[in-house]
Amino acid sequence: MRPLSDKPRLLARGSWPEARRVAAVLRRETVGGALLLAAAVVALIWANSPWSGGYESLRDARFGPESLHLDLTMGHWAADGLLAIFFFVAGLELKREFVAGDLRSPARAVVPIAAAVGGVTLPALFYVAINLFGGGSLRGWAIPTATDIAFALAVLAVISSHLPSALRTFLLTLAVVDDLIAILIIAVFFTQTLDVLPLMGALVPLGLFTLLVQRRVRSWWVLLPLAMATWALMHASGVHATVAGVLLGFAVPVMRSQKAGGPDAGAGLAEHFEHRFRPISAGVAVPVFAFFSAGVTVGGLSGLAAALADPVAVGVITGLVVGKAIGISGTTWLVARFTRASLDEGLAWVDVVGLAVLAGIGFTVSLLIGELAFGAGSEHNEHAKVAVLTGSLLAALLASVILRARNRVYQRLAQEERVDADADGVPDVYPRPE
Repeated sequence: MRPLSDKPRLLARGSWPEARRVAAVLRRETVGGALLLAAAVVALIWANSPWSGGYESLRDARFGPESLHLDLTMGHWAADGLLAIFFFVAGLELKREFVAGDLRSPARAVVPIAAAVGGVTLPALFYVAINLFGGGSLRGWAIPTATDIAFALAVLAVISSHLPSALRTFLLTLAVVDDLIAILIIAVFFTQTLDVLPLMGALVPLGLFTLLVQRRVRSWWVLLPLAMATWALMHASGVHATVAGVLLGFAVPVMRSQKAGGPDAGAGLAEHFEHRFRPISAGVAVPVFAFFSAGVTVGGLSGLAAALADPVAVGVITGLVVGKAIGISGTTWLVARFTRASLDEGLAWVDVVGLAVLAGIGFTVSLLIGELAFGAGSEHNEHAKVAVLTGSLLAALLASVILRARNRVYQRLAQEERVDADADGVPDVYPRPE
């Protein structure tokens, strides 16, 4: 069986290095975030142009075998199909963090886990309070609970030249737990009908997939059909099909095998698959989903004002911008104040506030939950989309202001330390600014 790492024979001799270079570029956080943003902007412009009918026709075009309950629109294929790749990568990352990462140690994990729980709970409470007293719909309570890790890390990568590395680690760990909570919310609260027979049937290819990857089998022509069968049966059961991606990711072993057998023996499959599939997720799956989900017809300034006046939109924006900031920073302070857990010594509290505001970027999963809550094409869903885009933009701008100011502080401290090192005759620790 040929492993995934072998060069495909069908590729031309000169095309493989180019493909590897493209994949390496797509693994960069800034590139993935830029593609996500570009897809959303193109969708918004097209949906509000004189050619909006073409966008709607493309989004609503149907294809797929009806006998397998897969006669879906392009928009549904993006949300149910392509996002399964995104959640597969998220599942790999989740398992790797719990087995070999920061979440393995309770002492190190308690602060970001508590922060993630607070960052999910308070936005939901803000949304519920606003819609309960404002006469809106409570069905969208989960929309502002999600953090878009790709977008948030892309913003952090752009503005962070001297910020502590602990800040990125904290954000990554928090977002991983946030993803896990979002997955549970989707599985528990947005499974409307459940067909037990396909659900039980999905366990068969999932079990075979698990058995093979535990034996370190990497052959795509064996694993891919099993993964697709698991996805199709999960979709037919009524459970959102992206859950299949998570379960498949959880099945992949993280630790290296102890068996001997050459230099390739013991390669961690979770890291291997994450390396292979992240470019597909960041470069194709998430941008295509954003393209088909973000194309809401605003209707000019009056339409925008009407959308933002909806209690659903007010609840989503307040949850993302205010709820996330207070929930994450407040919970972090409470845990550090009343338990033995402490904040990383490389971070200041203002850094945590900036990170908490940044976590209000709730793009990909928030759009998905909005569609699940209200249904594609409904007025509330359209208003929720406007709110997600607006709230995410506000969170990104506010976080950029706070973290850029902190970046300048850390840059000044680095320069002062470099000057002191020069005066003492000690070799420079920090690079000279260009």
